[in-house]
Amino acid sequence: MSILKALTTRNVGTVDRIVRILPAIAVGIAWYSGWIAGGLAVILAIGAGMLLVTSLLGSCSIYYMLGFSTCPISGKQKSPRR
Repeated sequence: MSILKALTTRNVGTVDRIVRILPAIAVGIAWYSGWIAGGLAVILAIGAGMLLVTSLLGSCSIYYMLGFSTCPISGKQKSPRR
């Protein structure tokens, strides 16, 4: 398994991307508002950052290793009409 291929294979669909962005925004708002601080803020920021990066890139290396994808197959061919 190539690390480059794992990082560049699109396997995160639109709904999954939105679901990943929402907690990242929530953690940002909670930090900015002062609701979280210290070690908890650091741990949540790391998790939120990972979710944000995978949603922006559309690629999740964990999904790749598990052979899982929420991204629709774009190369699907239609069967000819009769």
